Amino acid sequence: MSLQTRKILGIDPGSRITGFGIIETDGLRHRYVTCGCIRVTEDDFALRLQQIFDGIRETIFEFQPDDAAIEQVFMHQNAGSALKLGQARGAAIVAVSIHSISMAEYSARQVKQAVVGYGAAQKNQVQQMIKVLLGLSKAPQEDAADALAIAICHANSSFGMDRMGGTVTKIRRGRLR
Repeated sequence: MSLQTRKILGIDPGSRITGFGIIETDGLRHRYVTCGCIRVTEDDFALRLQQIFDGIRETIFEFQPDDAAIEQVFMHQNAGSALKLGQARGAAIVAVSIHSISMAEYSARQVKQAVVGYGAAQKNQVQQMIKVLLGLSKAPQEDAADALAIAICHANSSFGMDRMGGTVTKIRRGRLR
């Protein structure tokens, strides 16, 4: 039986730095494709959101992912920061959804559990595990490593659920599926 491969885009949203990472996977083996960070340069918040949107769209145009996954918003102590993070996340979701790419969301705890085996893992532990899991010569920058971890979490979840005949929570064109 031949396993179908898919490219998965992982997104770690941020209002100043949004990480992205793409892996190719057959559900058993994951292969690194690319990763990086969209570093916004604008002071005006609306223009920052536009840069995030444009950066995700450019990544989609260049690498043509089959699926996408994004980290859920978690509560910050500062409500203003949580709102900005939510808006950055929204810009990324819209950039994905206009291409009709299926998107799933995962909590930070789920992502860390999938990659490190411990839901309260530190950032440097995630970076090191991404390096090992994808056979990289050095650990990616924090936000890019988080995005790759989100992609791996989705690969593990979606392929596992497909084998069991289940589904994962997906966002598509603004509706949960």
